[in-house]
Amino acid sequence: MITIVIAEDHQALIDGLRVFLEYEKDITVLGEANDGEALIELVRNKKPNIVITDIRMPKYDGIAATKIIKNEYPNTKVIAFTMFEQEEAILQMKEAGASGYILKNASLKKVLEVIRIVADNKTFFEKYGIGTDNDSKEEITLSRREKDILRQIAKGKTSQEIAEILCIGKSTVDSHRKNIMKKINLHGKSDLVRYAVERKYDF
Repeated sequence: MITIVIAEDHQALIDGLRVFLEYEKDITVLGEANDGEALIELVRNKKPNIVITDIRMPKYDGIAATKIIKNEYPNTKVIAFTMFEQEEAILQMKEAGASGYILKNASLKKVLEVIRIVADNKTFFEKYGIGTDNDSKEEITLSRREKDILRQIAKGKTSQEIAEILCIGKSTVDSHRKNIMKKINLHGKSDLVRYAVERKYDF
């Protein structure tokens, strides 16, 4: 039996995963958490085989929580569950002791596949070509100004606030935002905000 706990600050994602996994006879979801502190306590109480955790969470992020979990329970497998494919975050999770990661926009079938791979004492990092030139695309294509703007977006600043901080016009900020979205292939303002928040430790 594969026992799992899920940590994610968006309850709808947890609910979707739980409902899907309940159909698997050899998988049991033991519990769920909405922040890193609750996750650590849940692991201590339930001692699952596998932890599925978001990287960005309140109190403890997924990286810090993974370090604590792996230190206390070395045999517990951790799968990072994140929105964007980002080399720095993946490498940090790998160094923390995680066994793999998967994008949040992956199909539920793919999530199940990764769970079974990790349960079989294998890893899922190599599937995304960590360390290849493709993973460094942002460092090549984004300008310093665009990165400055992303930093401010990650802090929750509006275009007007960013313009004042960087001493440029609001229309210039809006133009940069559009260029960033085009380069990274994002499709809306919410995607851009989430991308900036997910990657803010990269800049």
